[in-house]
Amino acid sequence: FTTMSDGGRTGKAARVREETRDKAAPKKKFYRARAHSNPLNAGNLDATVTPEEFEQRLPEMFLHPEEGAQIDMVDVGCGFGGLVIALSKLYPNNLVLGLEIRAKVCEFVQERVRTERRRSNGKHCANAFALRVNAMKCLPNLFRKGQLKKMFFLFPDPHFKVSNHRRRVITTKLLDEYAFLLKVGGIIYTITDVEELGDWMHEHLEAHPLFEKVSDEELDDDPAVQLLETGTEEGQKVRRNGGTNHRNVYRRINYLESE
Repeated sequence: FTTMSDGGRTGKAARVREETRDKAAPKKKFYRARAHSNPLNAGNLDATVTPEEFEQRLPEMFLHPEEGAQIDMVDVGCGFGGLVIALSKLYPNNLVLGLEIRAKVCEFVQERVRTERRRSNGKHCANAFALRVNAMKCLPNLFRKGQLKKMFFLFPDPHFKVSNHRRRVITTKLLDEYAFLLKVGGIIYTITDVEELGDWMHEHLEAHPLFEKVSDEELDDDPAVQLLETGTEEGQKVRRNGGTNHRNVYRRINYLESE
Protein backbone atom coordinates (compact mmCIF):
# COMPACT_ATOMS: atom_id res chain seq x y z
CA PHE A 1 0.00 0.00 0.00
CA THR A 2 0.98 3.65 -0.24
CA THR A 3 0.12 6.50 2.08
CA MET A 4 0.87 9.04 -0.61
CA SER A 5 -0.31 8.13 -4.08
CA ASP A 6 0.97 11.00 -6.26
CA GLY A 7 4.11 9.00 -6.97
CA GLY A 8 6.21 12.13 -7.51
CA ARG A 9 4.37 13.21 -10.66
CA THR A 10 5.15 16.77 -11.75
CA GLY A 11 2.45 17.30 -14.35
CA LYS A 12 0.24 20.37 -14.48
CA ALA A 13 -2.55 18.84 -12.40
CA ALA A 14 -0.04 17.73 -9.75
CA ARG A 15 1.48 21.23 -9.61
CA VAL A 16 -1.93 22.84 -9.24
CA ARG A 17 -2.80 20.42 -6.43
CA GLU A 18 0.45 21.31 -4.63
CA GLU A 19 -0.13 25.06 -5.02
CA THR A 20 -3.69 24.92 -3.68
CA ARG A 21 -3.06 22.30 -0.99
CA ASP A 22 -2.91 24.80 1.89
CA LYS A 23 -5.57 27.15 0.57
CA ALA A 24 -8.78 25.25 -0.06
CA ALA A 25 -10.45 21.89 -0.24
CA PRO A 26 -9.26 19.64 -3.09
CA LYS A 27 -11.24 19.77 -6.33
CA LYS A 28 -12.23 16.63 -8.17
CA LYS A 29 -11.32 18.08 -11.57
CA PHE A 30 -7.66 17.78 -10.61
CA TYR A 31 -8.07 14.13 -9.59
CA ARG A 32 -9.67 12.55 -12.63
CA ALA A 33 -9.68 8.75 -12.71
CA ARG A 34 -11.47 5.84 -14.29
CA ALA A 35 -14.81 5.00 -12.74
CA HIS A 36 -13.63 1.48 -11.90
CA SER A 37 -10.47 -0.59 -11.75
CA ASN A 38 -9.85 -4.29 -12.26
CA PRO A 39 -8.76 -5.60 -8.85
CA LEU A 40 -7.43 -8.83 -10.35
CA ASN A 41 -4.84 -6.93 -12.40
CA ALA A 42 -3.69 -4.61 -9.60
CA GLY A 43 -0.97 -6.91 -8.35
CA ASN A 44 1.43 -4.04 -7.74
CA LEU A 45 -0.70 -2.99 -4.77
CA ASP A 46 -0.09 -6.13 -2.77
CA ALA A 47 0.81 -5.23 0.81
CA THR A 48 4.04 -6.72 2.10
CA VAL A 49 3.60 -5.83 5.75
CA THR A 50 2.15 -7.68 8.70
CA PRO A 51 -0.61 -6.26 10.92
CA GLU A 52 2.00 -5.65 13.61
CA GLU A 53 4.17 -3.65 11.21
CA PHE A 54 1.18 -1.78 9.86
CA GLU A 55 0.13 -0.67 13.34
CA GLN A 56 3.50 1.02 13.77
CA ARG A 57 2.56 3.32 10.90
CA LEU A 58 -0.65 4.62 12.43
CA PRO A 59 0.99 7.92 13.51
CA GLU A 60 1.72 8.58 9.83
CA MET A 61 -2.01 8.46 9.09
CA PHE A 62 -3.86 9.63 12.20
CA LEU A 63 -3.31 12.60 14.51
CA HIS A 64 -1.99 11.49 17.90
CA PRO A 65 -3.50 7.99 18.04
CA GLU A 66 -3.56 6.57 21.54
CA GLU A 67 -1.04 3.91 22.39
CA GLY A 68 -2.46 0.52 21.48
CA ALA A 69 -5.21 2.03 19.30
CA GLN A 70 -6.36 -0.03 16.33
CA ILE A 71 -8.31 0.73 13.18
CA ASP A 72 -11.75 -0.77 13.72
CA MET A 73 -13.87 0.75 10.93
CA VAL A 74 -13.07 0.26 7.25
CA ASP A 75 -14.77 1.60 4.12
CA VAL A 76 -13.77 -0.70 1.27
CA GLY A 77 -13.77 1.17 -2.03
CA CYS A 78 -14.19 4.52 -0.31
CA GLY A 79 -14.41 6.55 -3.51
CA PHE A 80 -14.13 10.28 -2.81
CA GLY A 81 -14.30 9.79 0.94
CA GLY A 82 -17.73 11.05 1.91
CA LEU A 83 -18.44 8.12 4.19
CA VAL A 84 -14.96 8.19 5.75
CA ILE A 85 -15.44 11.84 6.72
CA ALA A 86 -18.95 11.24 8.04
CA LEU A 87 -17.96 8.17 10.06
CA SER A 88 -15.00 9.96 11.63
CA LYS A 89 -17.34 12.65 12.94
CA LEU A 90 -20.02 10.19 14.05
CA TYR A 91 -17.48 7.97 15.84
CA PRO A 92 -14.71 10.35 17.05
CA ASN A 93 -13.22 7.70 19.36
CA ASN A 94 -12.72 5.14 16.58
CA LEU A 95 -10.09 5.01 13.85
CA VAL A 96 -11.70 5.03 10.40
CA LEU A 97 -9.78 3.97 7.30
CA GLY A 98 -10.90 4.25 3.69
CA LEU A 99 -9.42 1.82 1.18
CA GLU A 100 -9.31 2.83 -2.49
CA ILE A 101 -7.58 1.16 -5.43
CA ARG A 102 -7.45 4.23 -7.72
CA ALA A 103 -4.38 6.38 -7.06
CA LYS A 104 -5.78 9.83 -7.82
CA VAL A 105 -9.04 9.17 -5.98
CA CYS A 106 -7.12 8.01 -2.93
CA GLU A 107 -4.97 11.12 -3.05
CA PHE A 108 -8.12 13.25 -3.22
CA VAL A 109 -9.45 11.64 -0.02
CA GLN A 110 -6.13 12.14 1.75
CA GLU A 111 -6.16 15.83 0.87
CA ARG A 112 -9.81 16.11 1.84
CA VAL A 113 -8.98 14.71 5.28
CA ARG A 114 -6.06 17.08 5.69
CA THR A 115 -8.24 20.03 4.70
CA GLU A 116 -10.84 19.08 7.32
CA ARG A 117 -8.07 18.93 9.91
CA ARG A 118 -6.67 22.34 8.98
CA ARG A 119 -10.05 24.03 8.97
CA SER A 120 -10.96 22.62 12.39
CA ASN A 121 -7.52 22.94 13.98
CA GLY A 122 -7.33 19.18 14.26
CA LYS A 123 -10.76 18.71 15.84
CA HIS A 124 -12.24 16.92 12.81
CA CYS A 125 -10.89 13.91 10.95
CA ALA A 126 -7.96 13.33 13.29
CA ASN A 127 -9.22 9.74 13.34
CA ALA A 128 -9.66 9.35 9.56
CA PHE A 129 -7.41 8.53 6.63
CA ALA A 130 -7.33 6.69 3.30
CA LEU A 131 -4.88 4.26 1.74
CA ARG A 132 -4.35 3.05 -1.79
CA VAL A 133 -4.90 -0.67 -1.32
CA ASN A 134 -6.20 -3.62 -3.29
CA ALA A 135 -8.64 -4.78 -0.63
CA MET A 136 -9.37 -8.04 -2.43
CA LYS A 137 -5.77 -9.15 -1.85
CA CYS A 138 -4.27 -7.32 1.11
CA LEU A 139 -6.63 -7.09 4.09
CA PRO A 140 -5.01 -9.88 6.18
CA ASN A 141 -1.70 -8.00 5.83
CA LEU A 142 -3.24 -4.96 7.51
CA PHE A 143 -5.64 -6.19 10.17
CA ARG A 144 -5.58 -8.82 12.90
CA LYS A 145 -8.12 -11.54 13.46
CA GLY A 146 -11.27 -10.09 15.03
CA GLN A 147 -9.96 -6.52 14.89
CA LEU A 148 -12.72 -4.78 12.92
CA LYS A 149 -16.09 -3.65 14.26
CA LYS A 150 -17.60 -2.34 11.03
CA MET A 151 -16.93 -2.92 7.34
CA PHE A 152 -18.69 -0.92 4.63
CA PHE A 153 -19.19 -1.88 0.98
CA LEU A 154 -21.24 0.94 -0.50
CA PHE A 155 -22.21 0.99 -4.19
CA PRO A 156 -19.44 -1.40 -5.32
CA ASP A 157 -18.69 -2.07 -8.97
CA PRO A 158 -21.45 -4.47 -10.16
CA HIS A 159 -19.24 -6.22 -12.76
CA PHE A 160 -22.29 -7.15 -14.84
CA LYS A 161 -20.69 -9.77 -17.07
CA VAL A 162 -20.92 -13.29 -15.69
CA SER A 163 -17.26 -13.81 -16.52
CA ASN A 164 -16.42 -10.86 -14.26
CA HIS A 165 -18.46 -11.92 -11.23
CA ARG A 166 -15.24 -13.16 -9.64
CA ARG A 167 -14.21 -9.50 -9.40
CA ARG A 168 -17.13 -8.67 -7.14
CA VAL A 169 -16.20 -7.57 -3.64
CA ILE A 170 -18.78 -9.89 -2.04
CA THR A 171 -18.07 -13.55 -2.77
CA THR A 172 -17.98 -16.67 -0.63
CA LYS A 173 -14.18 -16.64 -0.54
CA LEU A 174 -13.95 -12.97 0.42
CA LEU A 175 -16.69 -13.36 3.05
CA ASP A 176 -14.48 -15.97 4.71
CA GLU A 177 -11.79 -13.32 4.89
CA TYR A 178 -14.13 -10.64 6.20
CA ALA A 179 -15.42 -13.05 8.86
CA PHE A 180 -11.83 -13.62 9.96
CA LEU A 181 -11.19 -9.88 10.33
CA LEU A 182 -14.49 -8.94 11.98
CA LYS A 183 -14.94 -9.44 15.70
CA VAL A 184 -17.95 -11.49 16.79
CA GLY A 185 -20.81 -9.00 16.80
CA GLY A 186 -19.15 -6.85 14.14
CA ILE A 187 -21.29 -5.58 11.27
CA ILE A 188 -20.88 -5.70 7.50
CA TYR A 189 -22.88 -3.03 5.63
CA THR A 190 -23.66 -3.29 1.91
CA ILE A 191 -25.83 -1.20 -0.37
CA THR A 192 -26.28 -0.90 -4.14
CA ASP A 193 -28.74 0.57 -6.61
CA VAL A 194 -28.31 -2.48 -8.89
CA GLU A 195 -31.04 -4.99 -8.02
CA GLU A 196 -29.18 -8.01 -9.40
CA LEU A 197 -26.09 -7.14 -7.36
CA GLY A 198 -28.23 -6.57 -4.28
CA ASP A 199 -29.71 -10.06 -4.71
CA TRP A 200 -26.22 -11.48 -5.23
CA MET A 201 -24.89 -9.94 -1.99
CA HIS A 202 -27.97 -11.05 -0.07
CA GLU A 203 -27.66 -14.64 -1.31
CA HIS A 204 -23.98 -14.89 -0.44
CA LEU A 205 -24.33 -13.31 2.98
CA GLU A 206 -27.41 -15.36 3.79
CA ALA A 207 -25.65 -18.58 2.84
CA HIS A 208 -22.54 -17.91 4.90
CA PRO A 209 -22.54 -19.68 8.29
CA LEU A 210 -20.74 -16.83 10.08
CA PHE A 211 -23.19 -14.05 9.23
CA GLU A 212 -26.79 -13.38 10.22
CA LYS A 213 -29.09 -10.65 8.97
CA VAL A 214 -29.55 -7.67 11.29
CA SER A 215 -33.22 -7.00 12.00
CA ASP A 216 -34.94 -3.84 10.79
CA GLU A 217 -35.63 -2.89 14.40
CA GLU A 218 -31.92 -2.94 15.21
CA LEU A 219 -31.09 -1.01 12.06
CA ASP A 220 -33.46 1.76 13.08
CA ASP A 221 -31.26 2.34 16.12
CA ASP A 222 -27.95 2.15 14.25
CA PRO A 223 -26.70 5.66 13.37
CA ALA A 224 -24.31 4.27 10.75
CA VAL A 225 -27.25 2.97 8.70
CA GLN A 226 -28.42 6.52 8.08
CA LEU A 227 -25.17 7.18 6.24
CA LEU A 228 -25.51 4.32 3.76
CA GLU A 229 -27.68 6.35 1.39
CA THR A 230 -26.49 9.87 2.22
CA GLY A 231 -22.85 9.49 3.30
CA THR A 232 -21.40 8.91 -0.17
CA GLU A 233 -21.45 10.90 -3.37
CA GLU A 234 -22.83 7.87 -5.21
CA GLY A 235 -25.65 7.45 -2.71
CA GLN A 236 -26.57 11.12 -3.00
CA LYS A 237 -26.67 10.81 -6.80
CA VAL A 238 -28.98 7.79 -6.59
CA ARG A 239 -31.31 9.73 -4.31
CA ARG A 240 -31.34 12.76 -6.62
CA ASN A 241 -32.19 10.55 -9.58
CA GLY A 242 -34.97 8.77 -7.73
CA GLY A 243 -33.22 5.40 -7.81
CA THR A 244 -33.94 2.41 -5.59
CA ASN A 245 -31.35 1.09 -3.15
CA HIS A 246 -30.91 -2.51 -2.03
CA ARG A 247 -29.44 -2.75 1.46
CA ASN A 248 -28.02 -5.81 3.18
CA VAL A 249 -26.60 -5.55 6.69
CA TYR A 250 -25.27 -8.63 8.45
CA ARG A 251 -23.68 -9.41 11.81
CA ARG A 252 -20.63 -11.61 12.35
CA ILE A 253 -21.65 -14.46 14.65
CA ASN A 254 -19.87 -17.27 16.44
CA TYR A 255 -19.86 -20.51 14.48
CA LEU A 256 -21.59 -22.36 17.34
CA GLU A 257 -24.44 -19.81 17.27
CA SER A 258 -25.14 -20.64 13.63
CA GLU A 259 -25.96 -24.28 14.34
